[in-house]
Amino acid sequence: MQIISKRARRLRHSEAMRSLVQENSLSVNDLIMPLFFKAGKNIKEEISSMPQQYRYSVELLVDKVKELEDLGLKAVSLFPCVEENLKTSDAKEAFNPESLNQKAIRALKEACPDILVMSDVALDPYNSDGHDGLVDKVSGEILNDETVEVLVKMALAQAQAGSDIIGPSDMMDGRVGMIRKALEKNGYKNTSIMAYTAKYASSFYGPFRDALDSAPKAGDKKTYQMNYANSTEALKELEMDINEGADIVMVKPGLSFLDIIYRVKQASTLPVAAYNVSGEYAMIMAASEKGYIDGEKVMIETLTSFKRAGADIILSYFSERMASLLKNS
Repeated sequence: MQIISKRARRLRHSEAMRSLVQENSLSVNDLIMPLFFKAGKNIKEEISSMPQQYRYSVELLVDKVKELEDLGLKAVSLFPCVEENLKTSDAKEAFNPESLNQKAIRALKEACPDILVMSDVALDPYNSDGHDGLVDKVSGEILNDETVEVLVKMALAQAQAGSDIIGPSDMMDGRVGMIRKALEKNGYKNTSIMAYTAKYASSFYGPFRDALDSAPKAGDKKTYQMNYANSTEALKELEMDINEGADIVMVKPGLSFLDIIYRVKQASTLPVAAYNVSGEYAMIMAASEKGYIDGEKVMIETLTSFKRAGADIILSYFSERMASLLKNS
């Protein structure tokens, strides 16, 4: 019989041994739950392209966050579905202190003061053109510097409402630095910025845009979101965001960009977040409903892959389900 001195399988031979040497583990502390909401009362609308995800009216959003807090989740990320009549080319509703978004932030912080509320900073929900930035009506160009001025007002309005984490998702140049300066100047020195550092122009965002009715009316987002064929460019964006005062950096989408998560983690001492986006969620849910895969096992494997790649924080529509599993395991 052959004598084999080195056997890797020794560390796999039982569940106890596999658990003992496991390199990465999921915790409820790793997870942020994205949530959608809209104006009205007693509303809970399922999003057709995102099974088991809903648009809530604000009072039901508060109830949902209380449920999430009971599961041990520490943070939520908010995305408002803005009424069409409030969308304008200057996106002024974005910084209205009495907007739906600011009302929701205040309601959540009053009801659940220990929950971290992250708020999205981008103009697409408020922009009648459906873009993350202001659009030049003659050339069709997405205007960078003019957009940043609005984003600063938007971030301040959210901080004033009580947001704990500002999430600039627009990918305009210089916006992190300008937001940080404005927060400091206005006394919000403890308000964190989670920068969407490497946000790629991806086809995986489709269900999210359905949820908010925020798709561009013309053109695409390729002049500001990143080319998915590029990786070193992410490190340039990372350096800029660090220098401008980001507290946390993010890679979005997550599953198609595990290599980027790894490279960003290796290059940064800041916490790294990954966004397990709507299209990734929808694919797993659809395949699970068809019986092609075990949805629960694929969910756990997917979320673990983000940890293995180096993510410290995971934004995922699976966060509630995963937190429930962790609590009951």
